[in-house]
Amino acid sequence: MTGRITEDHLIDSVAEALQYISYYHSPDFVQAMAAALEAEESQSARNAITQILINSRMAAIGKRPICQDTGSVNAILKVGVQAPIDWTRSPQALIDEATRRAYDFAANPLRASIVADPLGKRRNTRDNTPAMIQTELVEGDKVSVTVSAKGGGSENKTKFTVLNPSDSVADWVVETVKALGAGWCPPGIIGLGIGGSVDKAMAMAKDALNQPIDITALRARGADTPEEALRLDLYERINALGIGAQGLGGLVTVLDVKVNSFPTHAASLPVALIPNCAATRHMHFTLDGSGPARFNAPDLSAWPDLGDGGVGGRRVDLDALDDTVLGSLSPGDTLLLSGRLYTGRDAAHRRMLEELEQGKPLPVDLEGRAIYYVGPVDAVGDEVIGPAGPTTSTRMDKFTGPLLAASGLKVMIGKAERGPAAIEAIKAHGAVYLIAVGGAAYLVSKAIKSARPVAYQDLGMEAIYEIEVRDMPVTVAVDTKGASIHQSGPRQWARSR
Repeated sequence: MTGRITEDHLIDSVAEALQYISYYHSPDFVQAMAAALEAEESQSARNAITQILINSRMAAIGKRPICQDTGSVNAILKVGVQAPIDWTRSPQALIDEATRRAYDFAANPLRASIVADPLGKRRNTRDNTPAMIQTELVEGDKVSVTVSAKGGGSENKTKFTVLNPSDSVADWVVETVKALGAGWCPPGIIGLGIGGSVDKAMAMAKDALNQPIDITALRARGADTPEEALRLDLYERINALGIGAQGLGGLVTVLDVKVNSFPTHAASLPVALIPNCAATRHMHFTLDGSGPARFNAPDLSAWPDLGDGGVGGRRVDLDALDDTVLGSLSPGDTLLLSGRLYTGRDAAHRRMLEELEQGKPLPVDLEGRAIYYVGPVDAVGDEVIGPAGPTTSTRMDKFTGPLLAASGLKVMIGKAERGPAAIEAIKAHGAVYLIAVGGAAYLVSKAIKSARPVAYQDLGMEAIYEIEVRDMPVTVAVDTKGASIHQSGPRQWARSR
């Protein structure tokens, strides 16, 4: 006979789940990524997938975040109408308490990314609350909880449309994914919610991302439903786009396509699309009154042992950059960077340009230097910095031209493609744009040998740091002539289906 489902049961379980998913990929995801590595033929994509798998294993062993973007907390609660719950506070209050505890855990602090007042000062709440919660009353006497940590890069690529009933969902999805770019950090998962209403479709798409990866089994047995037929069709067509890992071009862009559907109005065909990145993180558990959920560590044999050194490449000294060195770089080249660079994201870029407009000098000298678009996790123990992977670079595009012109900056490092205006500015100023692998944050952090904040410390994780790196792995994405691997790579690997 079980007892009551208490507030502590829920809080303890959610807090533990959030810590767990910060450093453990689920075994099905690891297996799918390992299969992608085996199937991939593009060397650039293979390098990226290799780094993702090495990073995943390192994070599992070290119990440190897979990605520096430890995500917004998403929780789906399905509360049985006969469940013996003993709560006096709302699910929002309980899960927010769990979030605070998980994100402030001293042995593995997670990055606080949530800002209040989205239309105003966008002040960081400092504890990653509030969580994003869906609650549904269902049959039964238990409470089912799914917790996920959703990174901003993939969340920002969410799309919604209402098609005509006679339109092709598959065609819309393929064209939409083709236009998403690489900011969602493929290879990953596409979640679809079809039918219902606007809010129902979005909720179904988010829920679909938490389902087990089973496309290999589905391909082997064939489709039994229209939803399964759509999954198979989209899996083949999206991978045929040639986008590949990190948008570098290759055979594998999606690991699975998940579909939830619901009845809808006769005049409507709502479709929501939400991608999940290479830092797919989720956990499901059930509370029945017997106590908090318990989670067993996965067997490390689930990970392929690819070593811990990442990939090889041409060594480049960041302290000796000149036009000859920069001009010798070509899209797709793998580099190992050593030397001094600065960090800076949206908030830092905005403030630098505001100060330039006011006639003030920049807080750091960027002449001939490199800047890394990153907001790291706090360091623990003897770490010099926590997991420190790249953020989506297109958010810096509007700052790129003015900053290059005013500062003499020569190298930018981030993830995913750059827009046309940014590429033109890069070309005009003889600069280059490099990418680090999104989803390899812990691996990248091991290349950082020192870090100190030098400006805008009030911005928290968006402050400017001076860091020293040794053999930091990157890929040339845009060269001094404006040629982009995110254009040439997918074009080379696209294939007819």
